[in-house]
Amino acid sequence: MADVTIDVCGEVCPMPVLKTKKALENINSGQTIEVICDYPPSKENVQRFVTSEGNEVLEVKEEGDKVKILIKKR
Repeated sequence: MADVTIDVCGEVCPMPVLKTKKALENINSGQTIEVICDYPPSKENVQRFVTSEGNEVLEVKEEGDKVKILIKKR
């Protein structure tokens, strides 16, 4: 279970990335965030942002039209 979950369904880029960035700023190292999105480009954009910032994508699950991305802050 993630420490924080953000649901960005219905939002298009760059909002999912910006909301992920804000959530990462508000948690401590070692904590996790689950990002739930339904805009296909967000799946890649969020992962690219997370890794470019030195954080880790732990899991990506597709459930119907939604994607859940589990992220660990370094």
